[in-house]
Amino acid sequence: MVFVIGLVSGLFALLVILRVVESRQTWDTHYPRALMHLYQAQLAQLHGELAAGTCSPARALPRLETMRALSNDLEPAFPDLRDHRRFVAHGDQLRDAIDVALASPPDTCAALETRLDDAQRACNECHRDFRH
Repeated sequence: MVFVIGLVSGLFALLVILRVVESRQTWDTHYPRALMHLYQAQLAQLHGELAAGTCSPARALPRLETMRALSNDLEPAFPDLRDHRRFVAHGDQLRDAIDVALASPPDTCAALETRLDDAQRACNECHRDFRH
């Protein structure tokens, strides 16, 4: 019985300590992960359009515009890499891929898939080089 009470109180104390540590983190600690989560959410919604076969410029453009706006925050979100030549090149490659999609909005699922492949290639190359 004493062991169970000690275990429960130890778990409770651990949770309290973890919450205190998390509450002391500032927005810039969460910024890179939040940016990547938002980006993934936009991609997931576009992939949902592909899976459902409901691709249209009206449905894709808001997502692509959001992705473009998010891509402007890559360098500020990762201040340790903002001056790294390859990181900036990957960011430029991603922005260029999204700019192409915005300049000629994909009107078919095949066109949307091609545009997403170009953007995801830039993401994957950056993650390959910099993700730990």
